[in-house]
Amino acid sequence: MTIRIITDSACDLPEALARKHNITIVPLTFSIGDQEFTDRTSLTTQEFWKRCAESPVLPQTAAPAPGKFAEAYKTLAAQGATGILMIGLSRELSATIQSAETGAKESGVSVPIKFIDSRSASMGEGVNVLAAAQMLLDNPSITLDQLAAKTAEYCERTRVFGALDTLENLKKGGRISGAKALFASALSIKPIVEVREGKIMEGGKERTRSKALAFLVEKVKSAGQITSLAVLHAQCSDLDAFVAQLKTVYSGEIIVGEVGSVIGSHTGVGTMGVAFHVK
Repeated sequence: MTIRIITDSACDLPEALARKHNITIVPLTFSIGDQEFTDRTSLTTQEFWKRCAESPVLPQTAAPAPGKFAEAYKTLAAQGATGILMIGLSRELSATIQSAETGAKESGVSVPIKFIDSRSASMGEGVNVLAAAQMLLDNPSITLDQLAAKTAEYCERTRVFGALDTLENLKKGGRISGAKALFASALSIKPIVEVREGKIMEGGKERTRSKALAFLVEKVKSAGQITSLAVLHAQCSDLDAFVAQLKTVYSGEIIVGEVGSVIGSHTGVGTMGVAFHVK
């Protein structure tokens, strides 16, 4: 059986890693004002952040159209896929998986397709996609049902924490008032967010960036046995120093992914986070 894996661009997986594991990524779209863009292709990361800073409102993100998924399924079937596993952005955050399911009906392909809700976002979604790809590599004879079931188990064991560097996006999105954002910024407060039960929730707050990043390191350290540690970042100049900190508490490989336009629209530039699987 030739199983292929498909996901969406909110996974924030580096392109080289996706190519290495033969993972198909279907892009979400976003609009800034009256202009619409395709994630990962329309703008460079630097251009995206520049436009965000200049815009008084947050970019609006949208799930891929069902037709985009239908095209991807047809392509994979034509390439010889005998089973397809789609791992998507949390249903609590987006209609992406629903669009993927509709696209499967529209595609007319006879290849069986399974859908997995990552119950996560950014590299939290990404590490689950990579876990599925690794299982496929380790056991080429695994069935689609087995792969789907084991991937779903990984999704339940995923933890994601992020430290936001700016409150600007929370203000633009109406999550906090301008006065509160100004007050918090004056105190150098850095909000911590956590992906829990498929939703992005408040995970705490620290008074400085160094304390916020130390909080993330402590989350990794205190999690017990973990696997698949990944770092997600949005144009962070202190990325290398943060990875070095993590290496003092984790001896395995650390994957680094850049926060894209979909998640970055909500978290803002300077966001740093960790994603991993607990045992």
